[in-house]
Amino acid sequence: MFATKALRAVSILFTVLGGLVPLCAQVVTPVELPDPKAQRLQQRYLQTLMAIGTDIEAHKFPYPFYFSRVLDVDLPKMQVADRRSIRFDVYNGQTVLEITGNYYAAYSADHMDAYARLKETFQQVVMPLLQAEVPHFPDDSAFSAFAIEVSHHVRQKVMGVSSERPENVTVIIPVAVAQKLVDAKAGDQRQAAILEAQVFLNGQPYSLWLQEGAPSEEWKDRYTPPAATKKQSVQTADAETNNIPAASPTVSANLLKTSASPMRIVTPETLAVLQRQNQDAIDRMVKGLDGQAHFFAYAAPTFIGFRHGAYLQLAFHTSLGTAPGGSRYKLAALAFDEHVSHLIRPLLDYFPPEVDFDGVDFSSTIRLADGSQAEAVEFFFPYRMMRCFASYDCTGQQLLDSGTVVLNGERSSLDLQVAEGKN
Repeated sequence: MFATKALRAVSILFTVLGGLVPLCAQVVTPVELPDPKAQRLQQRYLQTLMAIGTDIEAHKFPYPFYFSRVLDVDLPKMQVADRRSIRFDVYNGQTVLEITGNYYAAYSADHMDAYARLKETFQQVVMPLLQAEVPHFPDDSAFSAFAIEVSHHVRQKVMGVSSERPENVTVIIPVAVAQKLVDAKAGDQRQAAILEAQVFLNGQPYSLWLQEGAPSEEWKDRYTPPAATKKQSVQTADAETNNIPAASPTVSANLLKTSASPMRIVTPETLAVLQRQNQDAIDRMVKGLDGQAHFFAYAAPTFIGFRHGAYLQLAFHTSLGTAPGGSRYKLAALAFDEHVSHLIRPLLDYFPPEVDFDGVDFSSTIRLADGSQAEAVEFFFPYRMMRCFASYDCTGQQLLDSGTVVLNGERSSLDLQVAEGKN
């Protein structure tokens, strides 16, 4: 009888495990993760990660997509390869939720350049992955960013011989930015969000144009990396001509570590270095813009840490000819339209096009017509979006959507048309 009960228990156990294996097929087990925090998060969100995996498996991709811990796996080998790739990991001190996989699309190099191939895989694979996982995480308190790596293939002729090679697409996008991207209802909102992400093709940084129609030539000049496709083609041709082995398939850790602009850890030492390096430009900016900006004499511009970034905080007051009693959102919108937006272009004249900090915090105390102090609002704007706005490639709303608005100490969303229509 004991043996019968034992066999029955073993049978039940195998039945339960058999039901779990397909469900867990895409998710790494917590004990396999080396980082203790990643282990805890993997255990905490295990059911959520399995639900994400199931949703992705149910999605109909244009070409086959398989989860995989290793990129560039031949399709026949995928049948026996490890397909568990959804996991938490840590890069440069930041915790990310990572998904890696192989996408069996083979693009023709004769008809699609590197940028077109990157954009196609982003739209066909990366966006569906983000749409499946982002809604499960309404805030970024547990981890910093989503990281996605996808390998696709490129067909081309080298010295008259047809060949096929892999390309690896990497997207690292902060949680709050991913929420904006997935929730965006309009093309300009998606565009503002994707400019805050880090996008790479074989380690080469790119910026994506997601709006309808072609980008302007000025936008291309500003955001398109120079001669990336030509450089990659020459390197590939040289390697094959000289029988140099192609680069082996990369695992996500190696590719992400080649990031040209990795997520930073902001420490007091980091901020102090930025202050010293930029003090001359700050002093000239304060002297030149004080009459327009109305800086507070007791609060000198200083670098602060905010949401994993380093921002130059500018404290000033904004005077509005508005009677008391209006909506605080309307006052914040008016402060942006009538004051803050006019500071951006002259401010940028004091700094180079590329800087070593992430953005500027315009911290305004709003004063009304009767002299009362009404609201305190902070606009945290990414530096590159400020430049986009300054060159008239982005609207004021796009700039607001790309940043963070803090109104009376609380994070807020701000729609200029809606807010300014309120009483």
